[in-house]
Amino acid sequence: MTSPRSIAILGSTGSIGRSSLEVIAAFPDRFRAAYLCAHRNIDLLREQINRFRPRGAVVLDGERADALRRTAAPGTEILAGIEGLLEIVGRDDVGLVLSALVGFAGLRPTLRALEAGKDVALANKETLVVGGELVMTAARKARVRLLPVDSEHSAIFQCLRGEEPRTVARLVLTASGGPFLTLPRERFSTVTVAEALNHPTWRMGAKITIDSATLMNKGLEVIEAYWLFGVPPENIEVVVHPQSVIHSMVEFVDGSMKAQMGMPDMKLPILYALAYPDRPPAPSRRVDLAALGSLTFQAPDTEKFECLALAFRALEAGGTAPAVMNAANEVAVQMFLDGEIPFSAIPGVIRESLDRHVPLRAFTLDDLERIDGDTRRQARHTPATTLT
Repeated sequence: MTSPRSIAILGSTGSIGRSSLEVIAAFPDRFRAAYLCAHRNIDLLREQINRFRPRGAVVLDGERADALRRTAAPGTEILAGIEGLLEIVGRDDVGLVLSALVGFAGLRPTLRALEAGKDVALANKETLVVGGELVMTAARKARVRLLPVDSEHSAIFQCLRGEEPRTVARLVLTASGGPFLTLPRERFSTVTVAEALNHPTWRMGAKITIDSATLMNKGLEVIEAYWLFGVPPENIEVVVHPQSVIHSMVEFVDGSMKAQMGMPDMKLPILYALAYPDRPPAPSRRVDLAALGSLTFQAPDTEKFECLALAFRALEAGGTAPAVMNAANEVAVQMFLDGEIPFSAIPGVIRESLDRHVPLRAFTLDDLERIDGDTRRQARHTPATTLT
């Protein structure tokens, strides 16, 4: 009998991290939570340490690491900051890194893991949005696997299994439409934070939930799909599917299509990534087609949901444009959550940032970090006249 696969979870206290630990707990003969990582939530991280007894844990907020060292169960090494994170992803006792950090913060440790020869289960969209060329080059050079965890990309990954890349004609990403699918655009200026966080289908962290409400989440996924699957932007489409049962589809050159279906539960794509290429039995909810009755689809309104159009614009511009779009979006989402701008102003912050940026075609990780920082500083001072 083989030993359980040792997994490092980057972002163990977030929604994906918590679901991943549930999967690991359900399959103790297959997986072990060897390393955990959190930003600031040391109370939950302490509970996870006490339950899963990992070899090590990283607190990105270094000031809180000392507090955790004093109170966590003995036997778990506590590391601090990005330096601790970069160290653990390269350790010999790590079999797979699950990257579930939020935003730009996931890029550097994902690159480090790939360069160290680790397979990476990627749940951090922004890593490929910002540094897709660097990430895919690192994965190819190290000859390791980049396994998608997002339900949409996991669906495409499953649909492509056993197929020749030359037979793929189109990728179709499905979107729930978020909480404002039927809300008139004129009402967007009065949307409250609580309303935007009330997703009709999925339960996620605040940032990704707001991205879903603006459809930027789907824009990020379009760029991610471009890098993961090598399909031209014009052959990647988005369709609104409120039931969230079909997670995405692939059309082939003969006109046939494959769709991956399942109940909306992130533990399914997480398990598929962790166990790949195996597909172990799992006690998940099953799709009851008769109870569903019908599945509906509609084209997204990119005038109402401008963020989706801005993502396609950034992808077409190429180079460092997606990095600028991502940084501006992260700032705008946080400003909305903090009550500094209305929901309707989020696209304006992104649009203004893209308007003033001249993309670099060749760039390094240092370039991306500099551009990310510059964009964030400028985005916080976007002129009020553009926030429409």
